[in-house]
Amino acid sequence: MIAHLDSAHGDEIMADMDPQNVAILKSLVSVAWADGSYGPQEKEMLDALLVAFDASDAQAGELRKYAETRRALEDIPIDELSSDDLRVLIQHAVLLTFIDGTQDPKEKEFVASMARYVGIPDQEANALIGQAEERAKKNLGLLK
Repeated sequence: MIAHLDSAHGDEIMADMDPQNVAILKSLVSVAWADGSYGPQEKEMLDALLVAFDASDAQAGELRKYAETRRALEDIPIDELSSDDLRVLIQHAVLLTFIDGTQDPKEKEFVASMARYVGIPDQEANALIGQAEERAKKNLGLLK
């Protein structure tokens, strides 16, 4: 659990979300900005993931505020993610790139760059991304 201070009350708040899920969501914000905009579909997906990851109200607010600023590869908290977490991140990232119905070429390249940045070998990354793209395309109607 992540603890931080509630500055208004000086109380410690225990968040419901695991640290690696916070890191995954922060990383996905970088993906959401890959095409240069953070639109309504990306915001909806972040909100859905906040619910799925059991974010507290305070954490959800912090992450929404975090997402208001454009983020890049360098903002991905690699040190907070295990090898398995990084692979989950890539799969979620691919899904996010299809959230508005199509995968922008900038988004596709960003995911490939992300995989390299986090240290996933090219051959494994290509297979992981390819499988996630197939799943996303198959379920495209559910994403809209």
